[in-house]
Amino acid sequence: MFLDIQLAQQIVDRTMAIIDTNINVMNERGIIISSGEPERIGQIHDGALLAIQHGDTVEITEQSRQSLKGVKPGINLLLKHNEQLIGVVGITGEPDSIRHFAQLVKMTSEMIIERSLLIEQLQWDKRHIEEFLSSWVNDELTEQELESWAQRLSIDIHQPRVAVLIELSNDSPNTQMNHIRQIVESLEYPKRNNLVAVVAMNQILVLKPCKPQEDRWDHQRESCHIDQLLNHLAEQGIHRLHVALGEYFPSAKQMPLSFQSAKQVLQLGKHHLPSQTKYLYEEMRMAVLLSPLKEHWQGAQLSTALTKLKQHDRSGQLLKTLHRLFEHQGNLTECANSLYIHRNTLRYRLNKIEQITQISPHNFNGLVELYIACQITH
Repeated sequence: MFLDIQLAQQIVDRTMAIIDTNINVMNERGIIISSGEPERIGQIHDGALLAIQHGDTVEITEQSRQSLKGVKPGINLLLKHNEQLIGVVGITGEPDSIRHFAQLVKMTSEMIIERSLLIEQLQWDKRHIEEFLSSWVNDELTEQELESWAQRLSIDIHQPRVAVLIELSNDSPNTQMNHIRQIVESLEYPKRNNLVAVVAMNQILVLKPCKPQEDRWDHQRESCHIDQLLNHLAEQGIHRLHVALGEYFPSAKQMPLSFQSAKQVLQLGKHHLPSQTKYLYEEMRMAVLLSPLKEHWQGAQLSTALTKLKQHDRSGQLLKTLHRLFEHQGNLTECANSLYIHRNTLRYRLNKIEQITQISPHNFNGLVELYIACQITH
């Protein structure tokens, strides 16, 4: 442990706010690193050197200062952490006048140092947890490494959890950073037992405890929890965000799958329902499961039909009709009623779709093929 300039300046600022006299802070070599008299910074303080040599408090009077360099009358007290000398704090003034302040200044200084070290340790622990979570969900750890690292961080990786991704919309950097901090603070409340990591400039990963029963879990319960979080954030003025709830997987080694599912839910949700805030795997299951198809030639084949339809359907009327047919599971009467059109008009539109795509929405196989194409085509 060593005393840096920033921490020394905190000691000067806070102690001078308590007592009306100058404060100097010296490092373990007796060099002034912070002072209420900035022109003295960088000078060697003989009074501090004496305190370091004697291992005790040194008082400098007007008379004794004549034989020393770079000092004024005052009291110099050793600063220690875990019995290790880290510096000296000096109070300027006649010792008889300021002696009653000495222990107060020393105690305040060491409390500031202790608090700074605690904050640093908490930040260090938080960085380690974020690194661990990132490695865990990206499947970068062996089973042994996963167990070992989790044990060192006191994390129970066997507690059932599900991945949630929170993404903020583009704001100014300062606003975004403040919102990220507010969200993380809300999520890290101890009773919630969440594992939280900032995984991108605008994304927060939450590994949220859940309660599965017989290899199933209550996604509606978790959806309600997300609603509560969104309401809480809205009260703090945070509105522009998207939240994606992934699928639950029972094994700790399968957590990367939960993370991948949350990422795909977020991506597809933003594309298909950009005005919506919350996306659930359970509601987008088919789209998520089919999405890998678009990376292969089979997906390209399926997408060709929909690409042709989009090119010919300038008004979007045919696509709207097709999506409404999916919603009503191929029932022509219900579909026509929902569009406020005659069944013959609906048949005309479906015939037009078949003419363009060479796939018939009138039969089950054709309807399924068009549905899959819609799910994997952006």
